[in-house]
Amino acid sequence: MSSVVTLMSDFGTADGYAAAMKGVLLSACREVVVVDATHEIPPQDVRAGAWALRRYWNLFPKGTVHVAVVDPGVGSSRKPLLIRADGRWLLGPDNGLFSWVLREARSWTAWKIAPSTRRPGGVGETFHGRDVFAYAAGLLASGAPRERLARVEVEPVRFAWPTPRRARGEIRGEIVHLDHFGNAVSNIPAALVSWPRRSVSVECGSFGVESLSASYASARAGRPVAVVESSGLVELSVNGGSAAESFSLAIGAAVRIWSASCSR
Repeated sequence: MSSVVTLMSDFGTADGYAAAMKGVLLSACREVVVVDATHEIPPQDVRAGAWALRRYWNLFPKGTVHVAVVDPGVGSSRKPLLIRADGRWLLGPDNGLFSWVLREARSWTAWKIAPSTRRPGGVGETFHGRDVFAYAAGLLASGAPRERLARVEVEPVRFAWPTPRRARGEIRGEIVHLDHFGNAVSNIPAALVSWPRRSVSVECGSFGVESLSASYASARAGRPVAVVESSGLVELSVNGGSAAESFSLAIGAAVRIWSASCSR
């Protein structure tokens, strides 16, 4: 049975970098299914990469190898990582890129990839996505034991993600992600909203609605709407438009939720 390897990066598709990774991967293991998760992470935006990885890593079958490369520190002292989390393998730089994976996984172990795990003929220290991570992924996919690639256990770098607060009859959080459509995802889990969803107010700067709706179509076209996005967080949107553009929303912007039936 073929192994599955996913690729995520900030390389784009115009310069051949993603194709170079695939070439090394397929040279190390011909019998592999390669899935391009995305190569459109904003350049050097490690937090955006961590968020994107969160969307899909545990939806793939156990044994999948995930390669994630958003690596502004390539060639520096940052460690190359191999992680085993809930039966999946993950490879990439130790710069916080796996923060959400490690937060959500039931169990995990991380190792530093050995300096000897490197594509034969690889030159320089500017393309570890090709020379280290894609090559190591090919070895794993071909059945190489983990000990051949990495032996030393390490504690990965992890971001401190903001935590929503509930006090004085309201919930306070912030925007943590802006997606391709201009939807603004907050760090507030819908499960934290204990009031009836039809009677809550959601506010972020000039954005304001008076209910937490079931779908985008709950609002008229062009109007703001707050929904529960696919991972259970409160999301600020515009039906058919961009909330980020319409209301100048940015990562870190404060979000408040309250109920008119409760004192604030």
